[in-house]
Amino acid sequence: MQKGARTTVENAGPTGETGKRALRREVLAARRRLTADDVREAGRALAERALELPELAHARTVAAYVSVGGEPGTPALLDALRARGVRVLLPALLPDNDLDWGEYTGPDSLTRVRHGGRMALLEPSGPRLGPDAVTGADAVLLPGLAVDAHGMRLGRGGGSYDRVLARLERAGARPRLVVLLYDAEVVTRVPAEPHDRPVHAVVTPSGVRRFTGA
Repeated sequence: MQKGARTTVENAGPTGETGKRALRREVLAARRRLTADDVREAGRALAERALELPELAHARTVAAYVSVGGEPGTPALLDALRARGVRVLLPALLPDNDLDWGEYTGPDSLTRVRHGGRMALLEPSGPRLGPDAVTGADAVLLPGLAVDAHGMRLGRGGGSYDRVLARLERAGARPRLVVLLYDAEVVTRVPAEPHDRPVHAVVTPSGVRRFTGA
């Protein structure tokens, strides 16, 4: 699994958005080489590590997401959080790429939604709570493609979670921000832009790394 997910930021090329695009291509290519067993195995290990986090152990509400494709699997973590009595919020993509939220109450509460030509997403089928629902979360689990030594996260480039982070900042909300990745996706440097914000921690199948700059 680790060999399949291997990537290095040195291959990202220039800084800024050009460098981000290059790094995204590299990481996504590595993820495409993973097997379904790789993804499931990583998801189980990831859940074990994440559940050890004090931020999740004491959380009443966690905003998370349902993994798709080669992303480190989140279903085991979602069910474990719910079994603890945690309220789990999941995103629903809006036409403008912003995120609405709904509550996860088990696998049967998800519905598959295709947005245009994109990959189908599993989204909450229950009532929508509004984009501001995320501001009540004690922790936010973020998808990503890489994170660097300063906690700077590389997303897919759609801007959905940039909006989430900006919304949290405007509301004065201070949830713990945690990104879920494969081990090899913790890199030396992620090309950053002025609007980018660091996360507090990264969880990988082999452990947790915390950052002080968030």
